[in-house]
Amino acid sequence: MRHIRLIATTCISTGAVALLAFGIAGLQAQRRGSGQTAQALFAALDTHKAGTLTRSELESGFNSWFTAWNTTKSGTLTQSQIEAGVSTLLPAPPAVKPGQANTFNPAGNSTPVAVSQAAVAAMMAALPTTPGARPMRSRRVLVLAHTGAGGFVHASIPLAAKTVEALGNQGGLWTTTVTYDAADINTANLKKYDAIFLDSTTACFLDDPNPAVTTARRAAFLSFVRGGKGIAAIHAATDSYHTDCVAGEAAAKSGSPGRNLGALVLASRLVTAANGSRGETVSRQQWAALADDWFRKLDTGNTGKVTRADFVANFNSLLPPPDMRHLHLEAKPVLQWPEFNKLIGGYFKFHWPDPQLITVKIDDPKSPLTAMFHGKEFEIHDETYTFEQDSFSRKNVHVLTSIDYGKMSAEDKAKEADPRTDGDYALSYIRREGNGRVFYEGHGHSDRVYAMTPMLEHLRAGIQYALGDLKADDSPSVK
Repeated sequence: MRHIRLIATTCISTGAVALLAFGIAGLQAQRRGSGQTAQALFAALDTHKAGTLTRSELESGFNSWFTAWNTTKSGTLTQSQIEAGVSTLLPAPPAVKPGQANTFNPAGNSTPVAVSQAAVAAMMAALPTTPGARPMRSRRVLVLAHTGAGGFVHASIPLAAKTVEALGNQGGLWTTTVTYDAADINTANLKKYDAIFLDSTTACFLDDPNPAVTTARRAAFLSFVRGGKGIAAIHAATDSYHTDCVAGEAAAKSGSPGRNLGALVLASRLVTAANGSRGETVSRQQWAALADDWFRKLDTGNTGKVTRADFVANFNSLLPPPDMRHLHLEAKPVLQWPEFNKLIGGYFKFHWPDPQLITVKIDDPKSPLTAMFHGKEFEIHDETYTFEQDSFSRKNVHVLTSIDYGKMSAEDKAKEADPRTDGDYALSYIRREGNGRVFYEGHGHSDRVYAMTPMLEHLRAGIQYALGDLKADDSPSVK
């Protein structure tokens, strides 16, 4: 989902900075999942507190919401009315504590999240049987699994770290150290490593409240790669440094909770689900039909009841992705570290939700980094990123794979507001940064990606390119 700022006259005030911080957090929370939202809606619908919903309860709840929220008695609900009504059901954004950014991941993660042992077992079973390139010497890789304050913490982060470790162990290609601490990015420590793997790092992942510390970390990072070493990165590493890192601190100073952007996003999704993107109002008939559709999809066993657990587990599938045209938001990236945004090749704007089907095109079938695909397109289900139009260019990177955009349906294309005018959606690429090397792979959100042997071979080749052990044409795709 894209990072945003509101178009509003209040955006010139300190409180508006807090609003921006909460806006970013609200949209990121929607990406995270809908557990808290679903719990809140179920509690509002379960008027009998029985722990289950019948069809009549669900329909009655929707009907009462329509009546209560239709304050103008116009016979239709506007998106703003739905937003106001939803805001009364959802938890309000908390006031910011002094010195703490009120974002989805307030302080940045410093400890590992749980990893599915089943996913690890599937990854280990899918490890390549083909050998990697012979290392020129003993190699060490530092996996940075830290996300910055306000960044989305992907559940696949620990699995990706274990994947890097397993790929290196197989054949003695490299040894791996995993860290969740951005402080490990310093000149002295980096002397021990040949490559850094950015494991779905998000937001301003190297930054510290002390500006001098931030400056030192950024300088050490750039010197590391420009001095001849490598960076390999996956998925959310491009969801970094294109939002206002200072907004959270300003929000903390203001102490204002701001607008509930989670309610805005949910309202947009409800409108789209009810009217099929035909305008921004919903009739009572459309609203009632939405309730009926929800129950039909939830009551898969035809029992006449839906449990709280089933409601929460399946809630997100009931709604389409937010239609950005209905959010009244303007995408204005606030680049905090332009050198990184150029180094990493582009920055995130939108993603199709997992498990969107994507056809992957092999742009450079002669590269050793795509040899495992044998020049043939393949399909993958994952959360697939797109880049802001001006942030990605083939003049800056050597593209390895990309979305076969022509094979996407018109319906799927329409989910992205303001799509790229060139239809160029790169997925993986390499580039030179000074004397060093950068590899990026856009997929990696879902555990299933790490159970695909060709994708593991591709990731291994990318890391070995970053290490300098696998030579490849890394000249820009467009001269």
